[in-house]
Amino acid sequence: MFDPDRGWQLHPQVAVRPEPFGALLYHFGTRKLSFLKNRTILTVVQSLAEHRDVRSACRAAGVDDCDQDPYLHALGVLAGSNMLVAKEVE
Repeated sequence: MFDPDRGWQLHPQVAVRPEPFGALLYHFGTRKLSFLKNRTILTVVQSLAEHRDVRSACRAAGVDDCDQDPYLHALGVLAGSNMLVAKEVE
């Protein structure tokens, strides 16, 4: 279950290809392709591993707390398709 108050990161088998519209994510294990619809969500996804939790990654990408819902939904979908995995507790 996706929890934005914990740490997440890209699955090690996911490749990111930035595009003008956002990015393509390809999972080599499942052979699934996902689209990121803008550069902000790309910034969040690429920086997830550097942050303690998802909300911090959103804030660092310039997404205010009151504007995070669409981003949290998109990240939850990515977690549900195994593009993102929970970070181990440090």
